[in-house]
Amino acid sequence: MTSARFTMDGTPALIVEGNGPAPSSAELVGGRARSTGVVEGDDAGWTATIPLEAARWGGPMLPLPTGDYELRIDRAEPSHPVPLAMLGTLRASLEGHTVRIGPPIDPAYDSGEGQDALERRYAARAGGTLENAVFFESFYGRNASCNPLAIDRELAVRSPSLTRYWSVVDYSVQVPDGALAVVEGSPEWWRARGASRLIVVNDWLRRRYSRRPGQRVLQTWHGTPLKRLALHRPGFDPRRAAAVVKESRRWDVLLAQNPYAAGILRKAYAFLTRPIWVEGYPRNDVLSAGDATATRAALGIGEDERVLLYAPTWRDDRSEIVDFVDPAALAAETDAVVLVRGHSRTLQPGRDTAGPRVIDVTGYPDTSQLLLVADALITDYSSVMFDFSVTGKPMYFLVPDMEHYRGELRGFYFDLAAHAPGPVIRTQVELVTAIRADDAAPYAEAYAAWRRKFNARDDGHAAERVVSRLLDQHFIEG
Repeated sequence: MTSARFTMDGTPALIVEGNGPAPSSAELVGGRARSTGVVEGDDAGWTATIPLEAARWGGPMLPLPTGDYELRIDRAEPSHPVPLAMLGTLRASLEGHTVRIGPPIDPAYDSGEGQDALERRYAARAGGTLENAVFFESFYGRNASCNPLAIDRELAVRSPSLTRYWSVVDYSVQVPDGALAVVEGSPEWWRARGASRLIVVNDWLRRRYSRRPGQRVLQTWHGTPLKRLALHRPGFDPRRAAAVVKESRRWDVLLAQNPYAAGILRKAYAFLTRPIWVEGYPRNDVLSAGDATATRAALGIGEDERVLLYAPTWRDDRSEIVDFVDPAALAAETDAVVLVRGHSRTLQPGRDTAGPRVIDVTGYPDTSQLLLVADALITDYSSVMFDFSVTGKPMYFLVPDMEHYRGELRGFYFDLAAHAPGPVIRTQVELVTAIRADDAAPYAEAYAAWRRKFNARDDGHAAERVVSRLLDQHFIEG
């Protein structure tokens, strides 16, 4: 390999040139995405053009996600460092055989001093006229999903003239039709968050936040809790407690899936005097009347294939998904397609799992569509259990570390083993046995009680009710 450069002629690409016979392939391989290039040449020399974008799950071509990518070229020799290059919708640099893709933020702002300057400018504009706009953020901009997505879709129908901004970590995140993507930390991001009349988030507001007169914040949260959170987490930390109280004071309204969750969230976040809307979860509307055909096709799953979704929560003591399941073995032993869904916190540090009849869907943008596709759920302590139960389909609880998780990492709000609407098991052998038995009768009563307690408002109309309240209370104008 003799040279490497970036180009913006047409599609942003990495162009690598070399002497001798052309290699058989050239690609960039990252933890969650890859791009295969086109190799041209003869025995005297060759050129490989590798797009710096990719399509996944049948979606559009989008810039590669932020992260490190291995440059794989057959028989290639070490390359020379290439200076940083700006490529419009992404930023890329090459050193050795690693290509580093960064968010498309001007280097002048992508630093501590640059962000401090933008924060000061943001804080100085405490007054001014607000736009009739909504600023959405889901899971810190890693995707456009969850309750904010369902609310966005309903608003697009009810208030088509409304401006809708979506906070994204980079332009690999696909935003809903008609919405405007703003990259976190960019001047456009700071301006949109400061100017929007309504902010809709499903997790903490990060960075500096200064409320504008008339601006409202709807905190939808992202799940009914089994595990203890915020002020209820084990061990008292004064700094954490102060941060929790400071954060919750930023919210005007908190959305809860059910009365149980409302009671816990109110106390865990000291959200004592402002309203909690118990309306069910908008993200679950699709589970009542949705069609899984398109998602099955996007994932390459046959119409008659059985689908198991493995979706464990994250662990406070590790950054990647737990390895309690061998997905390929599970697929073979149950004659099913196994979807592996890591928590959003394991999206960036992890890598896709591979194997026969195994599909890693950690990077799939919308969990609700995966729940719709799945014939059964395998989880542990994840709040996905309270969403999947809307479907009435089987659930299996694989909890080999229950004592450690309950006693040391987080703790529970109730005894899962006593109330679970499905088998609570410790090993993959037990899991396979339970799946093969496929006997729901022993858990029918517990499942019915579970749905009465947690899913009474998950009737397919939660987004309608939430948007109606936003319009009726003038959080935005229709």
